[in-house]
Amino acid sequence: QVQLVESGGGSVQAGGSLRLSCAASGYTRRPYYMAWFRQAPGREREGVAAIRSDGTTNYADSVKGRFTISKDNAKNTLYLQMNSLGPEDTAMYYCAADTSGGTWYRIYYPNRYNYWGQGTQVTVSS
Repeated sequence: QVQLVESGGGSVQAGGSLRLSCAASGYTRRPYYMAWFRQAPGREREGVAAIRSDGTTNYADSVKGRFTISKDNAKNTLYLQMNSLGPEDTAMYYCAADTSGGTWYRIYYPNRYNYWGQGTQVTVSS
């Protein structure tokens, strides 16, 4: 049973930073891709950052230069370092894992991810 458990969310003021973690367990095969998504009330879930098994990364334009995705394979943990946060970053953040492989095409299409965490809330006040 694969489990993804996010942590690290909270409330910060604009300009602040947070580091999200996603602890994974139960894999029979390491994911090809992992990603962070977020969803604000009344909005669709959107992908913000993704990382492939070889460490290659991709970022949504809205977070480029501010967010950094990384992973520690020894700890089975995915991270999202978020800097220069603004109110527009307020959302529930989810980590997701794609164990089926594939390419970077439609990397932020939620349906390609077969495992999801329960989410961690990030609130940024102005």
